[in-house]
Amino acid sequence: MTWPPSIQGVLGVWEARRWGFARAGYTARVETKWLEDFVSLAETRSFSRSAQLRHVTQPAFSRRIQALEAWAGVDLVDRSSYPTRLTAAGETLLDQAIEILGSLQATRNMLRSHQAAGQDMIEFAVPHSLAFSFFPHWLMELRQRFGAIKTRLNALNVHDAMMQLSEGNCDLLLAYHHPSQPLQLDPERYEMASLGTETLAAYAKADANGHPLFHLPGHPGQKIPFLSYAAGAYLGRLVELIVKDAPLALNLDAIYETDMAEGLKAMALEGHGLAFLPASSVKKELKARRLVQAAPSGAFELSMDLRIYRERPEVARRSKPAAQSLWDFLFQAGLMR
Repeated sequence: MTWPPSIQGVLGVWEARRWGFARAGYTARVETKWLEDFVSLAETRSFSRSAQLRHVTQPAFSRRIQALEAWAGVDLVDRSSYPTRLTAAGETLLDQAIEILGSLQATRNMLRSHQAAGQDMIEFAVPHSLAFSFFPHWLMELRQRFGAIKTRLNALNVHDAMMQLSEGNCDLLLAYHHPSQPLQLDPERYEMASLGTETLAAYAKADANGHPLFHLPGHPGQKIPFLSYAAGAYLGRLVELIVKDAPLALNLDAIYETDMAEGLKAMALEGHGLAFLPASSVKKELKARRLVQAAPSGAFELSMDLRIYRERPEVARRSKPAAQSLWDFLFQAGLMR
């Protein structure tokens, strides 16, 4: 079989790397996810943090790094230091891993660009909390003003949604922004605009009198059943900021956790505890009085910016007229600022 020149180039890079290790007497079999794990570890310098970002347990993540070291035949990570750092061999592999993964991704994007069908399909990467609450209503309003629009939604956690944009796998990214937790996107490569603001506040199921079953700050000595975001979740880090900046200690007793706001809302609706949720995700429940705010208005809450991001046209790896038309319309209609 004869590969197209673009793929031959990528395979040539891969074969060169593979042959270099094979000549040294090591196995030539390696998985790209190991290289992705390794690059993540080099960025975070933390096994636990990278395991969270890669959505695997820490033992499983460690085994994959060890498998890569077995493939290389040398230690790639200096485990005697903290934070974790790479060995000299690890630094060498890091440069090559980034090059290989970048080449593979570029080829994938090029192959996708050959598909004429789908050029009118605008691809969004959206965190789960926005995919279930904000996006459906926003898209309906957009269609009423902009006209017919074809969309493909990829609902992910914040980190993976951001990676979809940085790897060229989507046209637009929707995400929350707070100064304490900015997205690490290079402003020279990516442009953004604000779509408005969102409030993150505490909610709980209403009792027969319409009062919250659980409320902040609570009574002295009372433990408040707390429905928490999983460690590393973007909204979870903002909740930690609310709790840290509270004027008095909050006796929250975490009894359940998940990284999805919809999961916390479902538990709150059943009366399991109190949850911090974006206001847009509880509009219907508040109107029906199934949920009520669990703190005085303006207390124990924060405001987030809702932003839309894209690659700047002059450096974009993918260019769709439909996505450009939508971006232009949002600005002209004053829907972005």
